[in-house]
Amino acid sequence: MTKNQYRSNYCSELNNLVGQKVKLAGWVRTKRDHGSMIFVDLKDKTGVAQCIIDVSEDNFKNIENISLESVISVDGLVLQRPENAFNDKVVSGRVEVKIESIEVLNSSDCLPFAMHQNDVGEELRLKYRFLDLRRDEMQSRLHLRHEVIKLIRHLMESMDFIEVQTPILTSSSPEGARDYVVPSRLNPGKFYALPQAPQQFKQLLMVSGLHRYYQIAPCFRDEDSRADRTAGAFYQLDLEMSFTTQEEVFEVLEYVMFNVFSKFKPEAKIERTFVRIPYEEAILKYGSDKPDLRVDLRYYDVTDLFSENCPKIFEKIMKNGGKVLLLPVKDLHSKSRKFFDDMQKLVQDNGAIGLGYILLDTEVRGPLAKVVSEEVINFIKERGDGAFFIADDISNITKYAPHLIKAVGKEFDLIDEHAYKFCWIVDFPMYEKVEGKWQFSHNPFSMPQGGMEALVTQDPGSIKAFQYDLVCNGIELTSGAIRNHKLEIMYKAFEIVGYSSEDVEKEFGSMINAFKYGAPPHGGAAPGIDRLVMLLAGTENIREIIPFPLSQNGQDLMMNAPTCISSKHLNELGLTVNIDKNK
Repeated sequence: MTKNQYRSNYCSELNNLVGQKVKLAGWVRTKRDHGSMIFVDLKDKTGVAQCIIDVSEDNFKNIENISLESVISVDGLVLQRPENAFNDKVVSGRVEVKIESIEVLNSSDCLPFAMHQNDVGEELRLKYRFLDLRRDEMQSRLHLRHEVIKLIRHLMESMDFIEVQTPILTSSSPEGARDYVVPSRLNPGKFYALPQAPQQFKQLLMVSGLHRYYQIAPCFRDEDSRADRTAGAFYQLDLEMSFTTQEEVFEVLEYVMFNVFSKFKPEAKIERTFVRIPYEEAILKYGSDKPDLRVDLRYYDVTDLFSENCPKIFEKIMKNGGKVLLLPVKDLHSKSRKFFDDMQKLVQDNGAIGLGYILLDTEVRGPLAKVVSEEVINFIKERGDGAFFIADDISNITKYAPHLIKAVGKEFDLIDEHAYKFCWIVDFPMYEKVEGKWQFSHNPFSMPQGGMEALVTQDPGSIKAFQYDLVCNGIELTSGAIRNHKLEIMYKAFEIVGYSSEDVEKEFGSMINAFKYGAPPHGGAAPGIDRLVMLLAGTENIREIIPFPLSQNGQDLMMNAPTCISSKHLNELGLTVNIDKNK
């Protein structure tokens, strides 16, 4: 190996090199001018080294004029600092380098923000992402992401999975989100789609005779951004297994998740076996199919307690099939009126009509004190000394019930911040009604529980599917299913949502054709890599752990994308652009 012309040492090595000559290279992170001496913190991949030069040295003026974040190389002598000047917070905190010569490899313009500045706006950070990524916190997240993916690959291969890359240019299919489309120059007027997920390819690999497949797959969906979902591309651990069962898929993913979280969060509380909660139970207990089990609170369905003595405020909801849920809370009577007003505003901002509560102190108090039965009051007493009530259609309850339970949990310090609580949400409904029409509620390629008999004999709303989500601390990490591998069941499943067999063959022709040649039972899942790393990094914004994310409104501020393309390029593709400027 040839000697590096720019450096022969790293900052992390210096504590053991006292009295020796060294060569370092890196970025000028800080400069401190003490009049007769300048202190320079030089940053490389291993940390920071304090370099010094006094006014008598020939290079004093050169260093004095160097701007922050310029790239330099220095030669010098390693000196031990006085004991009272040790700084064990940095890797070379017991030594300093007395500069003997310096070379400016590249000077930096004035920075748009300081490397230590914490209040930089996200748009500025994304515009200068290459600078933002130099910061220690962002470097740590990049390394964490790398180590997580490296461990995942090791774990998957230890279980006899092989990695296969699937195409990026494919055909469009109705999988739930909007496609990104790419025009084909060689096939004028036709378009590729970027895959929302490798769904069809992973199933085709099972038909191909592959036993266990995985990849760290890019997925492309034209969706709005939010805290736990990025616009544009995201990555997932895509996996599929042939001749498998739901139990076996759970075993594989529990093994992966337990090992990943145990390695990178060894101090955290993690159960080896994950809780399983049916979808309907999750909705009624937590108001969500993404429950945060760290919160020591749950709802109770008390609809039956109001069947005979129903207050007028609940009558309409009850007649329309709505639910009354109760959230018992200990010490609720200790809170001020402002707290209850804040909770009322919280649920109303998220779609609720209102929020009732009862306090059991020396007397029964609260807006519902005079309208609830003794039976309801006794129910509350067994579980707390107060409770919130929500009464609504179950589809609307899910919009605000999770916000209430989290806010109350935070207020009463009922959230175990040092735990990772995993749970499987199982038994999803196969279908849901939207504007009077049946639609798939989950993956359309899932196997219905009960097979063809269920599709023929049951009301669509009662059919459950072999579909499952893995949730951790209120974040959906994984979605998966045991697949429908029988064509007659697939045709019938799609018929319920209005697809003819011809429609199915047109939309999913390749997979339908493959299934005619011996498709094994198979299933899989797809944990989100970005969300997983987000949880491990302890950040609530997914863009913090993606190297080059799009902004919240779907723009790449650093590369100035999306952008217009030239008329020549449009002509090559046979395209014209017609934008209504009034929209």
